[in-house]
Amino acid sequence: MPYLAGWLVVSVLLVVYYFFRLKEQSNYGITTIVVGLITYCIPALVITQPAWLYLLVVVTVLIFSELKSSFVEISQKFDKNEFIILAKFLIIAGVILPIVPDKQIVPFINLTPFNIWLAVVVVSAISYMSYLLRKFVFANSGIIVSGVLGGIYSSTATTVILSRKSRNLRHKNEIKQYASAIILSMAVMYLRILVLMLIFNVRLTIYLLPVFLIMAAFSTLWGLAIMRKAGRTNNVEQDNIITDKNPLEFKVAIIFTLLFVAFSFINYYVIETFGVGGLNVLSWLVGLVYIDPFLLNIFQGKYEVEMNAIALATLQAIISNNILKTGYAMFLAHRDLRKPIIIGMGAIILLNLMLLLFLV
Repeated sequence: MPYLAGWLVVSVLLVVYYFFRLKEQSNYGITTIVVGLITYCIPALVITQPAWLYLLVVVTVLIFSELKSSFVEISQKFDKNEFIILAKFLIIAGVILPIVPDKQIVPFINLTPFNIWLAVVVVSAISYMSYLLRKFVFANSGIIVSGVLGGIYSSTATTVILSRKSRNLRHKNEIKQYASAIILSMAVMYLRILVLMLIFNVRLTIYLLPVFLIMAAFSTLWGLAIMRKAGRTNNVEQDNIITDKNPLEFKVAIIFTLLFVAFSFINYYVIETFGVGGLNVLSWLVGLVYIDPFLLNIFQGKYEVEMNAIALATLQAIISNNILKTGYAMFLAHRDLRKPIIIGMGAIILLNLMLLLFLV
């Protein structure tokens, strides 16, 4: 009882102290108050609890006290929108996903609400990770790092935005760094698709793993070679490729869901009507639009085609998409950026075609 009375006295004194500090500094945290109360409780922990527990408490308090300034810096980067975005992700991943039914909507197509929403969650999670890295870890990164992070989100969007921004560049080294960032975003694209494949189709991942690792390594080496030729420059704009917009916008999720469902029916109809040949033609056409819903659908779908056909469709869609990005760079980029981009992307497309022919 005397010990609890002492705790109440200390608490009152700390509250008084806090209000006086709050009066002096309008924005004053309660970290010191909490540490003081925990410190008062340590003797009771020493008497009643095992040594590992109170030592853990002591060490934790010391670490958090030393990191107080770092936490202040991090908290200053947060605004109310960050918590709204986090809440949205927790809702779609932790609330909606477990309760949606896992029963086929149409008897002849392997399509369930769970599979649809799982695809939305996975794509949203990757976009959210890119957003967090871009805003809190590499907030003031150069164009190269921004290109890599943009590749996690969308290599096509990265290519378009970088190509447009390059029009205002004057220094030759700056242009080469933009070319390097675009090529590196393509390397990240291969790794991103490989992760999606691993989540939804392990057998296909094992089958295509060497191809994707070769393509990612080749694209990375090519991008680094361009960056090395560019050398160091202080003129490159320190900017994020994709602005800090909400990666979990409702309309984006709706569009993706509709496309995913649409490709379920399109893929089934094409395969049933035209067989593997139809799937091949469709994969080339899809690459000119938006490949993620198509790829996720063939990764998940249980179509009556061989593994080799799914692998070829995957690579063909990627090659077609790379050709589209090359076209964007040719028409949108600075004229001095077109040559290194066309050569680099051309080499990547050529190697991808060679590996594709190896699988045929």
